[in-house]
Amino acid sequence: MIEVHAISKRFGQVRALESASFSCADGKITGLLGPNGAGKSTALRILYTVIRADSGSATIDGLDVHKDSLRVRERIGVLSDGAGLYPNLSARENVAYFGRLHGLSGRELDARIDQLVELLDITGFADRRAKGFSHGQRTKVALARALVHRPPNLLLDEPSNGLDVMATRSLRDLLRRVRAMGVCVLFSSHVMQEVAALCDEIVIIDNGHVAASGTPDGLRAASGKDSLEDAFVSVLGSGEGLA
Repeated sequence: MIEVHAISKRFGQVRALESASFSCADGKITGLLGPNGAGKSTALRILYTVIRADSGSATIDGLDVHKDSLRVRERIGVLSDGAGLYPNLSARENVAYFGRLHGLSGRELDARIDQLVELLDITGFADRRAKGFSHGQRTKVALARALVHRPPNLLLDEPSNGLDVMATRSLRDLLRRVRAMGVCVLFSSHVMQEVAALCDEIVIIDNGHVAASGTPDGLRAASGKDSLEDAFVSVLGSGEGLA
């Protein structure tokens, strides 16, 4: 479970987050929705311990992301905005390296990598160096790397960015399977169709503030709109959020 309590973050004069609070339950997919620059990626970076909040707190499975950062990293899988693969390692080697960092080895690691290679349709380039991979190929390998240690929490920053239609459908199916295993999934997006298709809960961030949160049906009802897209536009247009 992920819990965020009144976190704020500034970069110089730029306010990225301002007293933002939300929670994400196990066995559910929660979407961070908002326009570009709203603060979605900043919130995720705080959660996966890359940056620190100026104030407020956040916990993952009861562990403080600042005070217990090493233990937190054991319990999360991360797909960041930049895939960050090692270019001279193959796809398989990239995943294996992160598996070893999480204490996996031998047949257990090999079997897990084989499962992910098949699951994410990486077979055709599994043994090629990452240098020269397409954006979609890099995303698939980075996702395999995030899943290799079977984390109970999965944090994804715009995971379908750069994927074709079939790869996006495969990703959605994968996230639904992960949810069914009880994993807490949090992902950022500005693609309404993706959020509507996947999310059990939605957190709308605008200008660093949580403008609204709830189920898709709840947000539509609170806004008086028939579609999630119209509800989203209503929240951003009012500047007041939804209770």
